[in-house]
Amino acid sequence: IGINCFRNCNELTKISIPDSVTSIEENAFSECISLTQILMSSKLEKISNSLFYNCSSLKKINIPSSVTSIGYCAFFQCTSLMEVIIPSSVIRIENNALQKCISLVQIKIPSSVTSIGCFAFNQCSSLTLVEIPSSITSIEKYTFRLCTSLKNVSIPSSVTSIGTCAFYECFSLEHVELPSSLTSIREDAFAKCPCANDLLKK
Repeated sequence: IGINCFRNCNELTKISIPDSVTSIEENAFSECISLTQILMSSKLEKISNSLFYNCSSLKKINIPSSVTSIGYCAFFQCTSLMEVIIPSSVIRIENNALQKCISLVQIKIPSSVTSIGCFAFNQCSSLTLVEIPSSITSIEKYTFRLCTSLKNVSIPSSVTSIGTCAFYECFSLEHVELPSSLTSIREDAFAKCPCANDLLKK
């Protein structure tokens, strides 16, 4: 399925992609604002950049186990998206992948994922639970900025660095478990979080 193939198809509500399809190019379903349901091919190799950008009616995504990466801005501003199931085949979650998914409540990142990009979950304001696997070695800048419902975070012992503004303005974040493996916490990583004072005391 080619670049921009169904972009701005405002009346499209449901689509089923046959298993014969292995590739869907960038922006193919971008800004399909009425799309509520999509059944993806079980042979799909990746979620391309901006594939579902601003699909503001999409509520749930079950990513097939053939997919190895979730691209840049893949689900950016999918404001109704409440559930994303990420399979253990996924290795990379790129920059801004789920930014502004304001209805997303929780996310389980499988241990197969070794890289989560900058801004990946930025402004997911309903996110209350995130499970960061021990396969992650760094939390990049602005990854969880303005996740204003997030209360607790456990950083695995594999993580050595936390980037600039990684949890900036997480106004409900009261408890963070920091591992002894950390060698770098960049500026404003936990600024304006309730936990910041406690972290400074440690």
